[in-house]
Amino acid sequence: MKEYNVAVLGATGAVGQQMMKVLEERNFPVKRLLPLASARSAGKQLAFRGEALSIEEATEASFAGMDIVLGAVSNEMAKHFAPAIQDSGAVFIDNSSAFRLREDVPLVVPEINPEDAFQHHGIVANPNCSTIITMVALGGIRRLTAIDKMVACTYQAVSGAGQQGITELQDQLRAVTLGEPVQPHVFPCQIVSNVIPQIGSECDNGYTTEEMKMQNEGRKIMHLPELRVCCTCVRVPVMRSHSIAVQLVTRDPISVEDARQAVAAAPGCVLTDDLDGRNYPTPLDTSDQDLVYVGRIRRDLISGDHGLALWCCGDQVRKGAATNAVQIAELLARGQA
Repeated sequence: MKEYNVAVLGATGAVGQQMMKVLEERNFPVKRLLPLASARSAGKQLAFRGEALSIEEATEASFAGMDIVLGAVSNEMAKHFAPAIQDSGAVFIDNSSAFRLREDVPLVVPEINPEDAFQHHGIVANPNCSTIITMVALGGIRRLTAIDKMVACTYQAVSGAGQQGITELQDQLRAVTLGEPVQPHVFPCQIVSNVIPQIGSECDNGYTTEEMKMQNEGRKIMHLPELRVCCTCVRVPVMRSHSIAVQLVTRDPISVEDARQAVAAAPGCVLTDDLDGRNYPTPLDTSDQDLVYVGRIRRDLISGDHGLALWCCGDQVRKGAATNAVQIAELLARGQA
C-alpha cells in the first residue's frame, strides 16, 4: 500500500493530539508524520508509534513534500496556511469552520457522503462536532427517505471548548467542594451544577453561530438544500461526549420499527434502544470511542406518521473531530490505491 507524508497542523491541541492517536490506532499508512504548532511549542516532543517526534514551528514552507495535512487550528490560522498547503500539492483536511460552506470545498462525513470527498480542490472540510454526530445518527433513516425538518437540542460537553473548558469545570468542582467562590473565565457563567443555553455568538436571527451550523452543514452533507432546522445548543457540566435530542419530519411515512432497523444497520451507529432495561446512550457510554449510540426512537406526537424522535451521543473529540478527519484521509488514500 502507498504510504503518505502527513502533517498535523495544531498538533499540541486536544484535537491535534487525538488525530495522531487515531492515525496510530487505525494504522494509517504514514511514511512520515510531521507535528506542527506555534513557535512556543517548537522543539517539544510528541509520541507516535513508539517514537518521539519533535514539533516544528508551522510556517508557509512547512508543507513541502506533504501529501495530507490534518488541520486542528483556528479559522484564522486555517485561512492563513491554506494557500501554502494547496501550493504544496497536499490535501488539507480542515477541522475549522473556515471553509465548510464554500461551494468548491466538500464537507464530508464518510458514513453519509463519502463520494463528495473526491470533488475537492485541495481542501476537504470536517463538519461541526454536533453535526457529525447527528448526521451519523440519521444516516440510516436518510437512506429510507428525505428529511424535511428537524428540531435539535444539543447537550455539549465542556471539552468542546478544548482543554480550557475541562480545566474550568474541574476548578469549579473543586471550588464548590471547598466552599469557595466560583469564578467563570471560559464560559459566560458558572458551568458546575448548571447548564448554559449559549454556544457561539449571536446571529441576526437570534440563533447562535453554533446553532446555525446544524442546518447549514446538514443541508450540504445530506444533499437536502431545503432542510429546515431549529436548533438550541446547551453547554452542560459533562467532561466529554455530546448528546443530541432530535425530532425529525420525514418526506415519506416511516414506522418506528423501520427506523430502528435502519439505525441498527447504518455504518458508524450502535442501536441502544431499550428504555425499560436502561439501555440508552449516555455521554459516559460513548466517550473515547468512535461510534454514535442511538436510542429513545419513538413516534413524534406532533408530526404523526412522518415524525420521529430520537436521542444520540458521541465523542466529539474523536468522531466529532479527529476520527472523522482521519476517515476522510482513509477515503482519499483508498481512492488512490
